[in-house]
Amino acid sequence: MAQSQAELVKALVDAGVHFGHRVSRWNPKMEPYIHGKRNMIHIIDVRETAKGLMRAKKLITNMVAGGKDVLFVGTKRQARHAVEEEARRCGMHYVAERWLGGTLTNFRTIRQRLNRLDELDKLWETGAIESGYSKKMKATLGRERDKIKANLEGIRKMERMPGVMFIIDTRREHIAVKEAKKLGVPTIALIDTDSDPDLIDLPIPGNDDAMRAIEIIMHELADAVIEGKSGRVEGGKPTDEQAAQPRRRSTRAAFRAEDGREEAPAAAGGEASGEQAQEPAPAEPVAAGQG
Repeated sequence: MAQSQAELVKALVDAGVHFGHRVSRWNPKMEPYIHGKRNMIHIIDVRETAKGLMRAKKLITNMVAGGKDVLFVGTKRQARHAVEEEARRCGMHYVAERWLGGTLTNFRTIRQRLNRLDELDKLWETGAIESGYSKKMKATLGRERDKIKANLEGIRKMERMPGVMFIIDTRREHIAVKEAKKLGVPTIALIDTDSDPDLIDLPIPGNDDAMRAIEIIMHELADAVIEGKSGRVEGGKPTDEQAAQPRRRSTRAAFRAEDGREEAPAAAGGEASGEQAQEPAPAEPVAAGQG
């Protein structure tokens, strides 16, 4: 284990995770995570990076094993590919194109757009778009479909509040950070020397502009999700198909209801109370877009 940890640290250093911003752009709150300076560039303490990454992996594993989901957020050019690829690999939600204001705090409206995407997809799947629409309308609907898919494809199956959110570059994703804080969603973030670590529950100090460093960290966190999922299955937790049960409720009520429902089967008649505790685990199938 110690050897693999040393290999991970070496890979992070080779990827340039320790290079911060220029000294003039630093945030003084990042001082505990800074090792020193070189050529007027702050050097991040890689030991703090490794420590933060290990803590993040442990938190994510525990969250996923407990039936919660992870939302990965990274819309900057250097992070998009890694976020989308690793989130798909571990089967979790992601935002890689653009964070729409209200993605969490106004999820009902977001859900309506996803329902619209389902309607448009059905037009293409059934072939109705070819026979029932003009060329101009087909092009218009195609552009609408592509736009919704680009922004919301990664959260298409998200029917409940994520258990934890991982963010790359908190300055760029400040709206996502505020929404998570408002709703009480724990946050993990890769933060550079110009960021404020106090806004994040579990900071991972590191270069948020280094593509290779982002890929390594995303890969490690995706592995933690997969490990947590194996623990979820072994412990009798509901599978992803059983977990994604749409509910016709307001945003926060729907999220809380779904959370309670997830915990009910694992509690074996324990803490979860009310209607959720009495519902059978394998609920009748519902189309993903009807929430």
